[in-house]
Amino acid sequence: MLDLSRIKAITLDLDDTLWPIWPTIERAEQVLADWLGQHAPASAALFADTAARHAIRTQLVASRPGFKHNLSAQRRETIREVLRRCGDDPLLAEAAFDVFFAERNRVTLYDDALAGLVFLASRLPVVALSNGNADIHRIGIGAYFKASVSAQQFGVGKPDPRIFHAAAQAAGALPHEVLHVGDDAALDVLAALDCGMQTVWVNRTGHAWAHAAQPHLSVTTLAELCDLLGA
Repeated sequence: MLDLSRIKAITLDLDDTLWPIWPTIERAEQVLADWLGQHAPASAALFADTAARHAIRTQLVASRPGFKHNLSAQRRETIREVLRRCGDDPLLAEAAFDVFFAERNRVTLYDDALAGLVFLASRLPVVALSNGNADIHRIGIGAYFKASVSAQQFGVGKPDPRIFHAAAQAAGALPHEVLHVGDDAALDVLAALDCGMQTVWVNRTGHAWAHAAQPHLSVTTLAELCDLLGA
């Protein structure tokens, strides 16, 4: 059970907690493919080969360790390398990535997400904590967050305790005063527990919990958490 008296701030995961990520990525990749088809057809053909594209991305990450947690850099440089290999202008990578990234940030929030954010932000400092590259301001929800801490900005991602400690600091709280809310059992719940945080597992898909350590609370929507905090 949550100890409500301890909670002075909330850290909140983004992808698959506030919106479903894979429909967003699939749509963004299709927009990118269409753009490449118009501006660099040879590159579009190679980019459509999923295995080849993944191999190029894996090669890039291996050769540039700084890219490990930077999804934007991974995608931009993968596009650039595809353009180069196909004899197209590598400078097109910037515009191509911009097209992808604009669509990546056109998310469809879960029905409960916006009302949940409004409620939580009205009561406690909320800090976005994500391994992804979503831009809360471009999405239009930045006003509800005190700060945003992402793996690509910080240099390490969840489950590394350093990023949780950084998010707590950004919220103006100690780790044991933070409630972390997220959908991933390992990257969110178990990692936050290891940092001494209280945790809420957002289990929208009805999966069974498969670990010995338990979240302090499991919910299927943010509305359930808001009801508890507002009681």
